[in-house]
Amino acid sequence: MSGPEMDLGERSDPSRAVAFSDAIFAIIITLLVLDLRVPDVPPGRLLSGLLGQWPSYVAYLASYSYVAVVWLNHKAAFNRIRQVDRGLHWMNLFVLFTTALLPFPTIVVSHALQEHDNADQRVAIAFYAMVGGLLCATWLAFYHYLARHPDLLKEQVKDGFFHVERFRAAAGVVLYVLAGVIGYLVAPLVGLAVFLVPPVFYAVTSAGLYQFRMTRRITRRFRPPRD
Repeated sequence: MSGPEMDLGERSDPSRAVAFSDAIFAIIITLLVLDLRVPDVPPGRLLSGLLGQWPSYVAYLASYSYVAVVWLNHKAAFNRIRQVDRGLHWMNLFVLFTTALLPFPTIVVSHALQEHDNADQRVAIAFYAMVGGLLCATWLAFYHYLARHPDLLKEQVKDGFFHVERFRAAAGVVLYVLAGVIGYLVAPLVGLAVFLVPPVFYAVTSAGLYQFRMTRRITRRFRPPRD
């Protein structure tokens, strides 16, 4: 079999990968909400019961935000992809695999914080950080693959775009490792607070660091002069 014929068999339009990924993201977000339950309290104590479940709300917010920005980054990446080969399919499946893990550590963190056992809370925060860092690592591999295979990208994609995007993924790995270390060695609640930082960072830069820098330049250019 010749090279071009093999390429036709191994490469495909990205639409099927995007549709499959969107379905997985929808299922993951649905699973996250299952840990939010009506508190088992006696009559007249509903308010205190709801307030006592605040760890579930924080964990849900952190994980929902993370899945949301993963979807935004996924969309931004595939908007720049012209074709998908077998290797990129595997990179995408790794990203989906680690994203699908998020509901589990979310429940672990929620339950540990409500049980008020400091040792379990430290382990739970470290466990969540490990999964979050692993997800960022799969994005690093995903971006690295695209940087090494520019022939899969659309012609208008800037040279080196995904080379730069690897920095975003590496920054996430560092942030989650930092959150895990702080949560385990210092204070679990501080580590939990750090978990809210990566989703904000990825949301702001979801269109890419190139677009983020361009937006900042435009904002400075049209900023009204100070009196």
